[in-house]
Parts: sequence; structure tokens; C-alpha cells
Amino acid sequence: MNEQDLRRLLTVSVEDVRPSHPAVAGWERARRTRRTRRAVGTVALAVVLVGGGTVAALRPPANPPPDHSVAPTPTVAPTHAGPVVQAPAELTFPPDPLSRLGDPATVPLSARPVQRALALFQPMDQEYRADGPVRILGDDGVVRSLDVVTPAPTRDEDGNQAPAVKPGVLSPDGRSAAFAQTNELIMVDLTAATVRRIPLDGYLELVVWASDRVLVGGDDRTYAVDRITGSASEVDVSIWDLVAPDPAAGRQAALVEVGGERDGLMLRSRTAREGSVRSEQKVTGTAMPVPYQVNEFYGRGWLHGERLARAAWITNSQIDGAEGVAVLDARTGAVTHMLDLGRDRTKGCCDVLGWDNQGAVLLRLQPAGVARWHPETGEVTGVVRDLNGVVALAG
Repeated sequence: MNEQDLRRLLTVSVEDVRPSHPAVAGWERARRTRRTRRAVGTVALAVVLVGGGTVAALRPPANPPPDHSVAPTPTVAPTHAGPVVQAPAELTFPPDPLSRLGDPATVPLSARPVQRALALFQPMDQEYRADGPVRILGDDGVVRSLDVVTPAPTRDEDGNQAPAVKPGVLSPDGRSAAFAQTNELIMVDLTAATVRRIPLDGYLELVVWASDRVLVGGDDRTYAVDRITGSASEVDVSIWDLVAPDPAAGRQAALVEVGGERDGLMLRSRTAREGSVRSEQKVTGTAMPVPYQVNEFYGRGWLHGERLARAAWITNSQIDGAEGVAVLDARTGAVTHMLDLGRDRTKGCCDVLGWDNQGAVLLRLQPAGVARWHPETGEVTGVVRDLNGVVALAG
């Protein structure tokens, strides 16, 4: 048995250890099983926009509220970092607007709607079941409870369940939330505390906000839903590999997909409206020091300008299958930065939650709850401590 065989055997042994959240692990295993049924790196996507109509409660305002993006208090940081950095053992926690996310709710949404939500938080118990209502952190610093609707856990055809709150359910403007459900999409106007239910078919699990559309889907189908009219049309796209567009890019922003495994990792760019392929290239890691490489992505990917951030299982200097976060050049597919999170964490621990307005990546990072990583400087700081649950941030 050579060194590579021994490393792979040890990786299998590590992955066989029972995770702390079996429900989520089962959901993730089901997701990965579904993906192996597709040709590696091959995804088909066609986006259909259904126009027209006006629903005032869901229309983005002509004069949107002022930007209260979640940026931290400036701290002294290095001016440059190499392509790979490791998360520090101990984090500092500078003052941050998101730090109140762990506070209990003090008022229901129906009594005090938000102007803009910064984040949603679904507390979970030790069995990874919803522990109370969804919390909504407004830009006024008040934590509200979602009392106008109680989304059910999502599930697939094999019965695997996951919380309805996932990264991506909160709209980039913080005014709406969309929850995938079996046979329907629930849309909540957080500024008016109103609910719309859009009947659809199938086991729906994930949501991506894309300008004036909501893409919602599961294992075998995806719908494009017009956020104004609620009109829906089935489209041929896998919701698992679609990257959340940069909201600043507007209606004509390209649709980007990234998926596959190891040498078959691919990045594809499509036109916003027709879904025609603009470019396609392999994901490459030539800028990474040996032996660093991305094995497989997981969770939602997020665009910020020409950069793309997504959680991944990586190969580092110790193990094939460590946790990490990669930043790619969305034009070329080149991995430009990597955060090495090591091996001593729950598998699939560290979903990327988005970018802040300073160009830093926000991610789940136990035991910090939520952390912020600046790829250029390498600085990693804590945002919220010990959140036992699921977080979704506004863009």
C-alpha cells in the first residue's frame, strides 16, 4: 500500500465517523448521491423569464432604503497574504451589526415589520430540529420572530429532511424571504408581514434569488418564479450548482454554474435571459501551493464582482478531505485564494453565507458561529459566537 492509498483509507475512516448532526449529514449524503448520477462537470441550464404584472407587496421599491450592509468596524490587518491561509485557533470579535443575531426575539414581525432585514436565523435543538420560530434581525438592530408563517422542513424523495432556512432564502435587498417547500414556494414580504403561497410540484429544497426572479428546485426539477407576478415556469437547471448572482450586477448579470469533482471541476457562464453558454472552462488550482487543491464544492456559491466564493472539501498538507473555502476568478475558473479550515470539524461545517460590502467572505465556522475572511489580507475574525442553528444573510 503506497502513501496515496493510505491517505485515501484514512480519509474514508474519518468520513465514517458519525457526525454531530445526522439529519444534515443524511441530506448531504443524498445530495452527493444525486450528483454522482450526473456526468461530472456537466450541468444544463435554461432560464425563462415570465414578465408583466404588478404586486405591490413584493415589488422592490423605486427608492430603496439606505444601504446598511454588514461591514465590521475597521481593524488593523495585514496588507497581503499568500494564496492559502489557515483559520486561527482563537478569533477576535470586533463590534458588528450581525452580533445581535444570537439575541432572543423581542417583537413579532406582524407587530413591527422591517425596513430591511440583515439576516434570518433558525435556532435548532440537539436533534437538529427547529427550536422556536425563525428570527429576523432588522437593520434597526431589533430581533423579530417570524409569526406570519412557519415553514416546514424541506425533504427529498428519500425522506431526508433539512431546515427550511438555508443560505440564500433572504433576498439581497433584505425585504423578502422565499422558502422552498414540498409542492409550493412560500414568499414573505418582510416589510409588510404578508405571505404568498405559490403552488408548484415536487420536492423543492433550495432557493436562489436572481434579480427579478426566484429559482427554486430540488432533485429532479427547478422553477423560475417571477418575484412580481408569481408566475412560474419549469426550467432545465440543477439548483445545486447554480451560483447566487451579484445583486449589484443587475438584471443582465450572467448566470454562473460551478460543479463536478477533482479534475472534472467545471465553471460555466450563461447569458442572463436566454441561458446560452457564454464560456466554459475547467476550475484550475495552479496558483495554489502543492498539495492544495479543491476536491469538491458544497453549499451555495456566491458572486461578488468577478470573484466567486464557495465552501469545499480540499486536499491540504495533512489530509485529502479537509474543510475549506475557495475563491475563484469567475472569468477563468482559476482558484485564487483558499481558506484551510483543517480536518477537526463536522463534515460540511462551513457553508459560505455571502460577501460583505468590503469584499470579505462571510461563512459558518464553529465554534464562532459566523466568521469573516478577507482573502486579500488573510485576516479571519469572528462575527457571532456559538449560533446553534442555520443562518441566511442579505446580499
